[in-house]
Amino acid sequence: MSRVRVLGIDEAGRGCVLGPLVVASFMVEASVEAALWEAGVNDSKALSAKRRDEVRLRIAAMGAATVRHISATAIDQGNLNRLEEEAIAELVHAARPDRVIVDALGHPSTLPTTVERLRGLVGPEVDAEWLMEPKADAKYAPVAAASIFAKTTRDAALAALDAEYGPFGSGYPSDPLTRGWLAEWSATGRDWPPFVRTLWGTIAKVAQQSMF
Repeated sequence: MSRVRVLGIDEAGRGCVLGPLVVASFMVEASVEAALWEAGVNDSKALSAKRRDEVRLRIAAMGAATVRHISATAIDQGNLNRLEEEAIAELVHAARPDRVIVDALGHPSTLPTTVERLRGLVGPEVDAEWLMEPKADAKYAPVAAASIFAKTTRDAALAALDAEYGPFGSGYPSDPLTRGWLAEWSATGRDWPPFVRTLWGTIAKVAQQSMF
């Protein structure tokens, strides 16, 4: 009986104004999926930071994790959706799995079109079965594992930046600490650091407010 190789894919930091977007994949044989649940995988947002780190260590040898960083500069200079799709395509092309499961990109009505676009980016040499669903990181163990690697990798990147420039919180526009840091930096008149997504609406609003 052939072994079915499943590639789960998820991201962290899509809605942030600070730091990279991290796209992660986790390749595992289908027979190992139950063991991943037993090891504690789940949607990374449902786990504490300490728990995410513990589970990451526990599952590291159970599959193959790969991450792609999309910098704030690249996001400013390009199209976020396109950049994320290209990163996903690269991960799939490199892994050549039998099945790909991706946490949904966009509204459910657009997912079939998105999957076909991703198939085209990957190319015909990878003949994988594709599944893209909302909340896939809570439904499918390989995607849950990918979400943990994406989140912990991004958190580590932010922690390094925070040590130099912070404290600036989570990097999300809804975070009061992030908004406060943005306002303080904008008031100095200095150029934004390279980890700031300067073309986002939040930045324009903060800059406008600092003028008064």
